[in-house]
Amino acid sequence: MTQLSAAEQELQRLFDAFHAARASSDLAFRLYAEALGDAHAEEVAASSSCDWTLLGTLVSRLRLRPGQLLVDIGCGTGGVGLWLARALAVRLIGIDIAPTAVDLASVRRSQFVPPERARFHVGTVEATGLADQEAHGAVCVDAMSNAPDRATALGEVHRILVPGGRAVVTRAVRGNPGQAWHQAEAAGLEIEHIDDRPEEPAMWRRLYALWIRHEADLRRQLGEDQAQNMLREAHRMLPRLDGRRALAVTLRRTE
Repeated sequence: MTQLSAAEQELQRLFDAFHAARASSDLAFRLYAEALGDAHAEEVAASSSCDWTLLGTLVSRLRLRPGQLLVDIGCGTGGVGLWLARALAVRLIGIDIAPTAVDLASVRRSQFVPPERARFHVGTVEATGLADQEAHGAVCVDAMSNAPDRATALGEVHRILVPGGRAVVTRAVRGNPGQAWHQAEAAGLEIEHIDDRPEEPAMWRRLYALWIRHEADLRRQLGEDQAQNMLREAHRMLPRLDGRRALAVTLRRTE
């Protein structure tokens, strides 16, 4: 992959520590499960807002055929992409900025598909390391916000998709989201569907409340640095959830 910028190197450091800490304890997983309730896709074990409803949306919107290639951009420990690879009988490449996440995802793949059907490597949402027109479909769950330049990231999605290929990107907006759609269209991506996710803000509200309630446990099991990062996020984001509109946007490369 290309040389990371200073900002990307810091993001890599933070996510490496994030995944290493969560691999050492099941506390974060248990709190996610409690926040999601019946919507929790336990096998996926995502550190994102992915639930059963979103998995169904991804299956229906991607329209992949067996044997085609799916790319999971910002894959974390791989659960979303691996679940889809098995459900759709497709091949998978997962990309994440954190080497620790890539290693954990590689270990998990045999739980879902034959190892030769899935591989993971380090990359970013702006520089995936894939060839032009290599992917038939892509997903990016809660990772697009980490792109320093969203227009560049959407251009990368366009570059790696075959003509007619689709990507489903989750994101949250406030007010008029027209600027976001303008960036997608400027990148050569047609907006095919916009699916609202009305339960997503309430899930984060429950999860952040659980993090705050379990502060002592987080500090003890995940360490001071990771716990402090989670608590800082919870206190920063809780007031911003009012008026949040969570979406799954299906983008199609038209040429």
